[in-house]
Amino acid sequence: MDWVLSFVEVIRSFGAPYINHHRKLEDYMNELRGNVNSLNSRKRDLELKMEAEDRCGKKMKKEVENWVKDVEKVGNEVKNIEEKFLSVSFWSRGHLGSLVCQNIEKVNKIYQQGSFSDGVAVDGPPQIGLPLSTTNPEGQIDVRTRIWEYLMGDGVPMIGVCGMGGIGKTTLMKHINDQLSKETEKFDIVMWITVSKESNIFKLQKDIAEFLKLQSLPDNELQRAARLKNYLEGRRYALILDDVWEQFSLLDVGIPDPTLSMGRKVVLTSRLADVCRCMDCVVVEVQPLSKNGSMNLFLNAVGLSVGQYQNLKDIIDKVVDQCRGLPLSIVTIAGSMKGVDDICEWRNALAELENRVKSVKEWDIKIFEQLKFSYDRLNDPNIKNCFLHCSLYPEDFVIARHGLIEDWIDEGLLGLGTKEAMHDRGQSILNKLEDFFLLERATSPSYGIHEGVKMHDVLRDMALYIAGHQFMVKAGMQLKELPSEQEWTVSVEKVSLMQNSKLIKIPPHISPKWPHLSTLILQNCGLKSIPESFFKHMAGLKVLDLSDNHFLEYLPNSISNLNTLNALILVGCWQLKYMPSLVELTALRKLNLLCTGIKKVPHGIEMLENLRDLRMQSTALKGVPVEILPRICHLQCLMIGKTLVKGEEVGQLRKLEWVSCSFSSMQEFKKYAECTQGQWPTSFTFQVGPLVDWDTNLLFSPNFKKIEKEVMFTDSEIGKCDDRVVPHDLRSLTIAKIDDFKCLNNMPLFRKATDLKKCQIRDCGRMKCVVDLSLSSCDILHDIEVLYLCRLRNLREVVRVGVRVAVENECTSHAPTPPAIFSSLRTLDLSCCSKIKKLFPVELLQGLQNLEEIKVFECEEMEEIIVASEENHKGEGTTFILPKLKKLLLIELPKLKSICSAGLMIPANSLQTLTIVRCPELKRIPLSLPLVENGKPSPPPSLQEIFVGPRARWESVEWDQPDAKDVVSPFVRYLI
Repeated sequence: MDWVLSFVEVIRSFGAPYINHHRKLEDYMNELRGNVNSLNSRKRDLELKMEAEDRCGKKMKKEVENWVKDVEKVGNEVKNIEEKFLSVSFWSRGHLGSLVCQNIEKVNKIYQQGSFSDGVAVDGPPQIGLPLSTTNPEGQIDVRTRIWEYLMGDGVPMIGVCGMGGIGKTTLMKHINDQLSKETEKFDIVMWITVSKESNIFKLQKDIAEFLKLQSLPDNELQRAARLKNYLEGRRYALILDDVWEQFSLLDVGIPDPTLSMGRKVVLTSRLADVCRCMDCVVVEVQPLSKNGSMNLFLNAVGLSVGQYQNLKDIIDKVVDQCRGLPLSIVTIAGSMKGVDDICEWRNALAELENRVKSVKEWDIKIFEQLKFSYDRLNDPNIKNCFLHCSLYPEDFVIARHGLIEDWIDEGLLGLGTKEAMHDRGQSILNKLEDFFLLERATSPSYGIHEGVKMHDVLRDMALYIAGHQFMVKAGMQLKELPSEQEWTVSVEKVSLMQNSKLIKIPPHISPKWPHLSTLILQNCGLKSIPESFFKHMAGLKVLDLSDNHFLEYLPNSISNLNTLNALILVGCWQLKYMPSLVELTALRKLNLLCTGIKKVPHGIEMLENLRDLRMQSTALKGVPVEILPRICHLQCLMIGKTLVKGEEVGQLRKLEWVSCSFSSMQEFKKYAECTQGQWPTSFTFQVGPLVDWDTNLLFSPNFKKIEKEVMFTDSEIGKCDDRVVPHDLRSLTIAKIDDFKCLNNMPLFRKATDLKKCQIRDCGRMKCVVDLSLSSCDILHDIEVLYLCRLRNLREVVRVGVRVAVENECTSHAPTPPAIFSSLRTLDLSCCSKIKKLFPVELLQGLQNLEEIKVFECEEMEEIIVASEENHKGEGTTFILPKLKKLLLIELPKLKSICSAGLMIPANSLQTLTIVRCPELKRIPLSLPLVENGKPSPPPSLQEIFVGPRARWESVEWDQPDAKDVVSPFVRYLI
């Protein structure tokens, strides 16, 4: 019995709460389940409300969106608790009971937060469609008029715009799309969706949901259709489906039957009239251009002067005739003849065109032969191959310019030389392909591509026609398994299966016989593993791209035998932890392991004497073993981000042009600087000191169009180093988590950093001012364009002007304010600085003439943005300040009383965005709107949106300018 008594004493020692948790675990679990059910019911009610708001064109509030995420997160936590409850031991019951009680409180708290008495949505943007920049289509006036009448009338709900590839269907409908986007009284929304040959119902649903910004679409096709149908049911919409190849059911996708409502229109464009007829469309056929229209389009594209045209008129007439009124042929052929005024060359071009068209019969191939004329005029085989390479991407895919150039480098299409020279060569080729109208400029902001190109689908078909059996391209076709062996040809040289995210498995023992294969692209295929036998018969493989296979954990050892491999690309393979030996890959020039899970440097990397480009970034990879980097001495690009390296070893890499790495201390950075002897890389991003837990640009791929020159210091030795450590052309400086860092004055390190454009200071606990003019001037601030200040808990002022003293009855200062201390500043971002009360004194305004954006966020004590003393404006009239201001964001400032002192106003002529949220003490808006002829204020032409909240607080705020609030009211969006 002694052990029983001892046990009881042990239990008592834990205290009554522990005993209760142990004894009442089942009761607590039942309570938790009930509370979670109530929480999920409230979540479903809110979702129903949101669906109703969606139909009225409103958007979910950010706080509601965050609340839904909290519900989902706590739901997952409760599931884990349920699993623990099923197998809980006697000894663990008390601990689990305590955890259950904590989650009961958490669930109750989230439930209370989900009341949202002010509503769940805010007004959506007024724009009903997405403007698509395009040229005004030449000719086709009758067709445009007919389509427009059908769209504006009530009799025709489904319209099919048909015609051969390259006839101008897409250009025509882009023009109509932009017109429809202005018809706010006719439609609530105008959607443009590119369908393409490789599309299916699932992808079409995904594209429509992305366009509508619908989140969390279900995985089940029927449920997805129901969600889309529910969203669109109450709306008036025009839906343009571009490049349709097969008949499909609108209802299967989730598109309500347009025949049942006057407010719905669906337009298809297709090369196949039968597809449109089968989908009950009224067919509108796009005809070739007239002789006049063809000639106008050709002359605009070729750029000949009137005098030149008169000399070549007869030949040009015949060249244009050969184009048969096909706009794509016209602009492509014209582009290839741009700048040519030699009559012999024109005669030769005409002869080539006539011979091509006579030699073929099928219409598609006839078009290809016309377009191939421009391809042949590229002359240089490498440029031709650069063009053909673009067909390896999916149809209608926007390709990032710098990424495409990297691909060309990997393929060996840009020759050898420095990285910078190869990128310059690549840009030149891209410009030429655009000038020949073989590629067009494009962007895809949702994928972060702001500078890209794409191929017209007919030109892509033409490229694949030229490549023939040498290319096997099944990109973006939603494949679930590899193509059948009947589709494999021994002669194939390039295989692209990219963007097939459901191709998760390659069967074991499969071994494609591709002895001539040089390029294999399996990017973003969802692969989980690759069998050992897969690479057995690919002895000539040079480029292997396995990027963005997020679940790929290891590579087969057979990769070690690919001794002709030039580029191995594994960026974005997050789960990849194992790399086979690289000893035999002596031809390897590029190894990209960015954003992988590798824990150590791959075996044999020091043997890769030809390696020019090494990119490794993994949270598990802490450092590079000594003596490895000096052995791969030809590196031009080294990207290892937060992985620590020795300064002297990196400094020995004399050919480095782009480098991103981290040094453990200022001492290591000094060693690197000494080794370079002032010869800094073209582009660099360094972290110096202890690693911090937030990211800079260290993870991103180099973009040689935008050179980075950035250093981040987290080392407290920063004040002891002179300017020889930092490159004079430094552009971006970050100082983070250095408690004894006080201000930028008297920092020898930066005295000669005359190109500094961006300065970021974060988490420096003892900093009270950024620059102290009572000590000295700070020249590096003259050229600063962007200033970020974050979590400086003791910051009192950005600029300390100086201590004022009386000299001969005059008020003067030890340090008069330099007139242009911030003369180049465009963006000021101040966040989470809890003690600062005033942002800028008015004395500094003469140096803020270029300030375009001010953001002040979560500064608890902030009272005033621009401060003027009484003597500054005593007896004076209104003074206008910040003449170029475009964006003003004031968020979570509980004590903010004014934006600027009385007598000061900000001209709003350039204003684009105004955001004032949770600033309860703010009573006036000192913005001066432009005036029209009658002296009344009008909205600035640049004004886009005004975000405010809460609504009741905003309505009590007054503008200094009469009638201003009413004038801007159409631009106001309420956030809370």
